[in-house]
Amino acid sequence: MYGAIEAGGTKFVCGVGTGPGDLQTATIPTAAPEETVAAAVGFFRDAGIHVRAVGIGSFGPVDLDRDSPAFGRITSTPKPGWRNFDIAGAVAGAMGVPVGFDTDVNAAVLGETRWGAAAGLSDALYLTVGTGIGGGAIVNGSVLHGLVHPEMGHIRIPHNLDEDPFPGCCPFHGDCLEGLASGPAMEARWGVDAGRLPDGHEAWILEARYLALGLASWVCTLSPKRIILGGGVMSRSFLFPMIRENLAGLLAGYIGARELTEGLDDYVVAPKLGGRAGVAGCLVLAGEALHRSRSPAACGVAR
Repeated sequence: MYGAIEAGGTKFVCGVGTGPGDLQTATIPTAAPEETVAAAVGFFRDAGIHVRAVGIGSFGPVDLDRDSPAFGRITSTPKPGWRNFDIAGAVAGAMGVPVGFDTDVNAAVLGETRWGAAAGLSDALYLTVGTGIGGGAIVNGSVLHGLVHPEMGHIRIPHNLDEDPFPGCCPFHGDCLEGLASGPAMEARWGVDAGRLPDGHEAWILEARYLALGLASWVCTLSPKRIILGGGVMSRSFLFPMIRENLAGLLAGYIGARELTEGLDDYVVAPKLGGRAGVAGCLVLAGEALHRSRSPAACGVAR
């Protein structure tokens, strides 16, 4: 059995299992770091099951460089108390088992690739649209990391100020994708929580356009074989056909792949695992951590 921690800015989802079929979960409100980690460790102890490793998919930004002294830390987050917190080290020290560590969206794309909407595909993209916007990608069978990790919510997209004078709400960039299309951006622009906007509101036309602009960039650069859209904002199912229509218009027939030319219904999809994609993906991270820990050089936090 493996342990899983999907560490979010508002809640931690902790789980025990071998996969989605036997996954037992509990939700813990995100409080101060030490208090929250103690509650997560308490969940595993109360479950009465010895886990062989724990996988953590965390909100970020995070340090994923295994050669960095800050590996396992949440870095430049604006969330009070969490900046530079060593979440992987804290869990490893308390649990005494190998710990795998990645972003929450990378965990989600791992879960969907192993068991969900992208099962069997070598290349896929997962985008979550909610309190923030984040993305994770599988490229040629491996999670895309690079210099740090993808920050898909912070790409710059065309912003017509005559059409949408809202300046954006990202504290770093203003009108990046997250600053224009996240849940808080929608609330700041329209004066009401996105969950309370009626289906026919003009907000959704703009939202679909902005998200399609982001997807068009990743279709042309990462060339995913499927795109999965999750998060609270995407719970409005009518957004999917709107996004697909915008995406087709933006690509303008340039890419001749059948998945794009014969309709996008099976290309831009909802997560098959629903809200459990991230915590399920953390089980994958745990399994990878256990495998790495078996090498002679491994010790402490599985690197």
